[in-house]
Amino acid sequence: MSKWDQDKLISIRRELHQIPEIGLEEFQTHQYLMDKIKELPQERIAIIEWQTAIIVKVKGTNPKKTIGWRTDIDALPITEQTGFSFASIHKGKMHACGHDFHMTIALGVLQNIVSAQPANDFVFLFQPAEENESGGQLVYDSGILDEWLPDEFYGLHIQPNLAVGEIGTRVGTLFAGTCEIQAHFTGKGGHAAFPHEANDMIIAATEFVQQSQTIVSRNVNPIEGAVVTFGTFNAGTTNNVIAGEAHVSGTIRTLTQPMNELTQKRIKQIATGIQTSFECELELTLTQKGYLPVENNPEKTKKFMGFMSENPKVTLVETLPAMTGEDFGYLLSKVPGTMFWLGVDSPFGLHHSQLNPKEEAISVGVQAVTDFFQFLDKE
Repeated sequence: MSKWDQDKLISIRRELHQIPEIGLEEFQTHQYLMDKIKELPQERIAIIEWQTAIIVKVKGTNPKKTIGWRTDIDALPITEQTGFSFASIHKGKMHACGHDFHMTIALGVLQNIVSAQPANDFVFLFQPAEENESGGQLVYDSGILDEWLPDEFYGLHIQPNLAVGEIGTRVGTLFAGTCEIQAHFTGKGGHAAFPHEANDMIIAATEFVQQSQTIVSRNVNPIEGAVVTFGTFNAGTTNNVIAGEAHVSGTIRTLTQPMNELTQKRIKQIATGIQTSFECELELTLTQKGYLPVENNPEKTKKFMGFMSENPKVTLVETLPAMTGEDFGYLLSKVPGTMFWLGVDSPFGLHHSQLNPKEEAISVGVQAVTDFFQFLDKE
């Protein structure tokens, strides 16, 4: 079995980059990954497929534990504007969060571990729907992982603000927990000249948005931190009609789950008050799914950081928590492990239509993870 060198890995990344698909619709991506996995010695691995997820078990020669790696495989509904010769061929879809990098690195590490014939078992989860449906929770709750559930779980995310060769992580919270807010207001519309005969839902929705901002300033411990952001506000049809309906949507982001629950509680209380004071109907939906904070296990993370700090091929950076969300937090709430940032040095950030990670980071990630896994395998 020939080793996939840097050029081959870059080729794989570019091929994956061209076929981005939205969560739970990653059919072409799934087939591409399966084709690559089938190039490995099949007698050394076992495969389970669930919807678009793929779980690969590398059979150890004398297993005492199971070590897990997770990668996400979905893309975002973003129109690519990179100008790449290998740009997305799927209109309105793009790997703007680096999951093409994540998949390529996972394949590279998988091949290395299979080639080395480890003592312990290894499980590689190619997980769908990280961006939209908490695929990590879906896979876990399906029970498909039960037989092969790792004893420790690891994963990475590219970081445009770190240089190639830098790896960043921390003990404790790395990424925030998130919760989606949808609020629909229904009152009575009317003529602008007769406001007393109508019930203005623009005013009601505006008051809801404004009051929600007081949660962070007056209910959240400033040392802990939280974010409440409303990204859409839709109401009205023309300038001289009082809107009888309005809809706003937003997001909650917190570094701990108790703080997320407190913020959700206050949102609900504010909604109840708005309904009463404006005599309207307010349909509020708060959806967290499996987007819990990414809590890096102290023991596993200290071991990871200690290994990487002595690895001359990379530079370890202790990072601050980030308000980005990641459904790996759900899996880490079930299995101890660590997630880390991999530096890719892009002038454009995550979810940007011109995200341009440096491809030499792929081989850095593959080698760093392979080295760490071989270290764990010898413990």
